[in-house]
Amino acid sequence: MRRWRRNVGCIGLARKEGVEDPVEPVAARVAKQAHLLCFDEMQITDITDAMLVGRLFEKLFARGVIIVTTSNRHPDDLYKDGLNRDLFLPFIAMIKEKLDVYELASATDHRLGRLTGQRVYFAGPGHAAEIDALWTDLAGGPGAPRMLMVTGLEVTVRHFRNGIGRGRFADFCAKPLGPADYLAIAEAVNTLFVEDIPILSPAKANEAKRFVTLIDALYEARVRLIASAAAEPDALYPEGTGAFEFERTASRLHEMQSEDWVGGRSA
Repeated sequence: MRRWRRNVGCIGLARKEGVEDPVEPVAARVAKQAHLLCFDEMQITDITDAMLVGRLFEKLFARGVIIVTTSNRHPDDLYKDGLNRDLFLPFIAMIKEKLDVYELASATDHRLGRLTGQRVYFAGPGHAAEIDALWTDLAGGPGAPRMLMVTGLEVTVRHFRNGIGRGRFADFCAKPLGPADYLAIAEAVNTLFVEDIPILSPAKANEAKRFVTLIDALYEARVRLIASAAAEPDALYPEGTGAFEFERTASRLHEMQSEDWVGGRSA
């Protein structure tokens, strides 16, 4: 929807066609081109998108367009805890009225079986191509930002597609995130790429504590980790205050490289 707003030019279409409502010409164009509309990974991240999507669906339904969509969330959980969410509730009711809701639950995500036997922890420089290849194989294409609402605030996973998340150490640990934020990330993904993990020290105590909390959240949720770092886990925090406490995290990083681990949960 955001791409339609920005690139297709809903406002421009409205002005050109003399229509005040920019959703109307978009709905007309979609309905003219497609009797069946299928799209993947429905996610609502702000109230503007929420209202636009609701109005678009209403107009498409009125034109007889059949819609098939997937989401990691039940309709009742769309835009959960979002600001002004009460304005979005009529759309949720419309989805449940117009669409049949099915849960496609499986104990196994077969895409992630491809990780068996694969290297998932890359120490030292020069591994960007290997990591990009893993992302393409697992995610199936370019990712888009995924915004998660945590106690009314947005937490962003820089790249997200098909349950796979990706970001850099600085994205996750150089920002003032806390346990609730990391739990939300762990709930949203089944696999997380964390790149450019640096050597840690007391000078980076806050970043190190956040990294420990992130790994704990991923570990408890059985999320698969694909990481690139400046060193092997045992050498990430070589000395100084906090090095002893980091040993448990290093142990978990080792365990999360095992073949048993990559056969963990599905999102």
